Amino acid sequence: MMRGRGANSGRHFIIALGGNAIVPGARGGSYEEQRRLTRRIADQIAALAARGHRLVLTHGNGPVVGNIVLRNEAGFQLHGIPRMPLYICGADSQGGLGYMIQQGMQNALRNKGLRIPVVSLVTQVEVAADDPAFARPSKPIGPFYTAEAAERLRRDLGWSVMEDASRGWRRVVPSPVPRKVVEWEVIQKLTRAGVITIAVGGGGVPVIRQPDGQLLGVDAVIDKDHSSALLGRLVGADSLVLITSVDRVYRNFGKSTQEPLPTLTADTAGRLLAAGEFPPGSMGPKIEAALAFLAGGGSEVHITEPDSLLAALAGEAGTRIVSRGD
Repeated sequence: MMRGRGANSGRHFIIALGGNAIVPGARGGSYEEQRRLTRRIADQIAALAARGHRLVLTHGNGPVVGNIVLRNEAGFQLHGIPRMPLYICGADSQGGLGYMIQQGMQNALRNKGLRIPVVSLVTQVEVAADDPAFARPSKPIGPFYTAEAAERLRRDLGWSVMEDASRGWRRVVPSPVPRKVVEWEVIQKLTRAGVITIAVGGGGVPVIRQPDGQLLGVDAVIDKDHSSALLGRLVGADSLVLITSVDRVYRNFGKSTQEPLPTLTADTAGRLLAAGEFPPGSMGPKIEAALAFLAGGGSEVHITEPDSLLAALAGEAGTRIVSRGD
């Protein structure tokens, strides 16, 4: 039984946890460090649950999936353990991170005297087999290699490799556009039943639908924010919250003329995006996801850092993006 909320009361949030919200450092830190960060954000989310809001949590998986790929490679090199496909590594990261977030939420809810069920769901996200991204792999994944090792992997395994900022060579994979969250109806039913659901981890396990209707995993990485926005549209969420490494959106970010943007309309955000204000490797995908969510019927998007979740929803921090000015 649930205590402290009605199954269909409150607002409906999709809260997308960036990798920085749950994983410290470029190499991911220890599991205990990850648990500590997860507890911090879980306490704030539990406060939202106590107010009767319906919640779906999504999360990134970098650099965790990169570490899984590294272990994958080490296992093959040292012990001959067969390499697993990248989409299996993505599913592994959903399981591990989902467990950690699920347990963190269960403990945070219990501390507030709330008996609200939490479940993590291995989620598939359908992409188009003819997506142009498959012809232009660009998303770095996994460890750095020497030029010689990278060439060997390209030759022997058919990997696409690219030099990364003069630090070495890395595998690059496609990053196709998410088209459908395969399990969205299950997620919707769970949410309506009052279950806090953790889904589309790492953007979801990418799959393509074959001519006979069967699903097939494909080596790719889907942008987590785009998948979160898509899921929000499918399940009819009111609000999308994107948790990232900065406190809010800025114009001229990182420059002496940096200007905070506490509130944006979709039109203004779209103009700034088109003008190159939000780079593709930084805030760009989040603004794109926000605009897609609003265009699909969502009412608002909040972008903020982990510690400012509740403050952002109260209008005291972060950036709020709406379809039109209030």
